[in-house]
Formats: sequence, C-alpha cells, structure tokens
Amino acid sequence: MQFYVETLGFTVLFQRPEERFVYLEREGAHLMLEEVDGPGRRFRTAELQQPFGRGLNLQIRTTDALKLRDAVVRAGFSPLIEIEERWYRQSEAERGNLQFVVADPDGYLLRFYTDLGSR
Repeated sequence: MQFYVETLGFTVLFQRPEERFVYLEREGAHLMLEEVDGPGRRFRTAELQQPFGRGLNLQIRTTDALKLRDAVVRAGFSPLIEIEERWYRQSEAERGNLQFVVADPDGYLLRFYTDLGSR
C-alpha cells in the first residue's frame, strides 16, 4: 500500500485492516489490494510464488506520465521500461501513448500512460 499511495499517488478510498484489504483510486483508476495471507482470502486459484503477477500488465491512464515516472525514480524505483512514445495500431488508425512500465514490490507490472491521441 505504501508504494501505491506514497510513490504512485493513489488515494485510499477505504480499507478493512482486519482483512488486510485496501481500495485505492488514482485519476479514475480503481485498484483493490489484499495481502496474500489475509484472513478471508478466497481468490487463490494456485500456489503463489514471487514475483506475483507474472504475465499481468495493468495499463493505467495518467495526465502526466513523465511527471509520475520522475516520482517513481525519486522514490528509488527503476522503471522496467523507461519513458517512451509508442503508437499502437487499432484497425486503420494508430493510438499514441507516452508510457513507462514499473513493477510494484510484489512484481505486478504497471504501465502508466498519457494519451497522445490518434493518427
């Protein structure tokens, strides 16, 4: 929770400490976090091993990807993919992202992007 709130700027909307659960929001993106061995944990479908989230890549829109990337670095974290401009084909058009990817302390990949529009 500390990484998400202090480094990434998420806000705690509510939490249930007795369940080790927190509900976060940042610029319209909502995340629910639970500790692996929290009481009442019912969503485990297999044994969990570090790093968690293998194969999961969450894309989260932000108004200023460069500013957020700088905050991540100032907090001592290294992006897995540095800030970059990328264009992705969607049918006949391309959508642009200014983006970077960082892993949270459990290994979940977070791709923060600022929309560059279409061409």
